[in-house]
Amino acid sequence: MAAPSQAEEPPPPPPRGKDSEFLVVPPPGLTEQGSGKNADMFRNERTRFIVCFLGVFVCYFYYGILQETITRGKYGEKQEKFSYATTLVFVQCIINAIFAKLIIYVFEKPSPERTPYWLYAACSMSYLGAMVSSNSALQYVSYPTQVLGKSCKPIPVMILGVTIGKKRYPLAKYLCVLLIVIGVALFMYKPQKGTGETEHHSIGFGEFLLLLSLTLDGLTGVSQDNMRANFQTGANRMMLNVNLWSSLFLGIGVLCTGEIWEFLSFTERHSSVIYNIFLFSLTSALGQSFIFMTVVYFGPLTCSIITTTRKFFTILGSVLIFGNPISFLQWIGTVLVFLGLGFDAKFGKGAKTK
Repeated sequence: MAAPSQAEEPPPPPPRGKDSEFLVVPPPGLTEQGSGKNADMFRNERTRFIVCFLGVFVCYFYYGILQETITRGKYGEKQEKFSYATTLVFVQCIINAIFAKLIIYVFEKPSPERTPYWLYAACSMSYLGAMVSSNSALQYVSYPTQVLGKSCKPIPVMILGVTIGKKRYPLAKYLCVLLIVIGVALFMYKPQKGTGETEHHSIGFGEFLLLLSLTLDGLTGVSQDNMRANFQTGANRMMLNVNLWSSLFLGIGVLCTGEIWEFLSFTERHSSVIYNIFLFSLTSALGQSFIFMTVVYFGPLTCSIITTTRKFFTILGSVLIFGNPISFLQWIGTVLVFLGLGFDAKFGKGAKTK
């Protein structure tokens, strides 16, 4: 990963080679102007960090609010609910692809495509499956539960890294994952009620969808690492092609099932949801660009700390805005999950190939 230059001239963009993950050009105002003063460099780097942090925080905080507003809101006199998760992801993929194409057109030089298209297609299947499962889960669980579940990405990454990538992780990594698992178990546990009917299970369909989404996230990560290692695929091209294939697959799906027509009918009856869907997709694309910028200029550790902090405040915002109740046991689980994520970012880095 290329790091910002410590010389007096402006830092060059990261090279497009095997060790480069992203090609991100900072927005106007973030590039040093060659003043040659350490104070000016520090001030510019501090400004860049603040912009990255606020960009990730604001985009994904608003993203979470819009996601819950769309999927859990009630519309019209009949109190209809939005139940078109596949079409929602379809729209999101289209906007993500357009956004990535604009970045490539403006900031990147033309270059031949070396990554096989079938690999993009395979990656897109797990990618869109994770998104559809995650969005569908919100019809059965609250947004805090979904956020906590999606925060468990170290679990499938570790399992697939050991089984497929033949990697060995340090002991701290396993301990952090164990802490996360315990926290999630406490958060998702639903104690049986003492009156009326007895609950026969504590993990429902919404939690199953979250588990499926996590598994597909892990497969997507393995596929993307393979593309970077073997074909030096840039992040923007990967984002473009994966979203294009996902749009194709989802477009066929929503046409065959007829969901697209039900979605259009719903938006015709409740036109206000169109604005929220557009903002939902736009904040997702913008948030990804700020995450890439953070990784390029400050490294993955800083990015992990920022995104972990963002998730915690997203949960608090959901509780305060939508009134989602969280029990004392769930608060304990929340603390354990974020402790595990924080320790993982600090001490659980690194993996060796067998």
